[in-house]
Amino acid sequence: MKGGKLIIFSAPSGSGKTTIVRHLLKQSELNLAFSVSATSRPRRGKEKEGEHYYFITVSEFKQHIKKDDFLEWEEVYRDNFYGTLKSEVERLWAEGKNVIFDIDVAGGLRIKKKFPKETLAVFVKPPSVDELKIRLKKRSTESDDKINMRIAKASVELATAPQFDKVIKNYDLDTALNEAHELVAEFVGVNQTE
Repeated sequence: MKGGKLIIFSAPSGSGKTTIVRHLLKQSELNLAFSVSATSRPRRGKEKEGEHYYFITVSEFKQHIKKDDFLEWEEVYRDNFYGTLKSEVERLWAEGKNVIFDIDVAGGLRIKKKFPKETLAVFVKPPSVDELKIRLKKRSTESDDKINMRIAKASVELATAPQFDKVIKNYDLDTALNEAHELVAEFVGVNQTE
């Protein structure tokens, strides 16, 4: 696999990484395209096939694993798989794009390990675990049990922050958006004084 740059945004659920990634995708000078992950979990709310995720069954996911079709994958919760298809990244690189990921911590670090020179790995840090819980509850997309599982996982994920190239503290969204833009612009070689 050869192509452009890879920009990874990882964080515990509710840290704001998706908001940051969506903002960066709107900045045309960065020449970014979103890597849509595959998942075996059911759709939530208004999620669309091929836009938010590629929704596949557990057995289909396991077939892709056997065929080594993933750049990275993980069973996040029991029978709840997420992964990045190699074909997705190759497709975006063929379009001449830099690929941006909104991906869990373990997956982000795996990609960084495979492509150390081509990858900028950014960890988005929430103000606190308590604030994370508040944000997850506001979403109203998951049960209290699922939220508690995510909070427990967040504590482990926060400990991985030093393994990333950069850490953005999302205490103030505008500041975090500006910091993310500066990091990515520098990494992809965009002159910011234009």
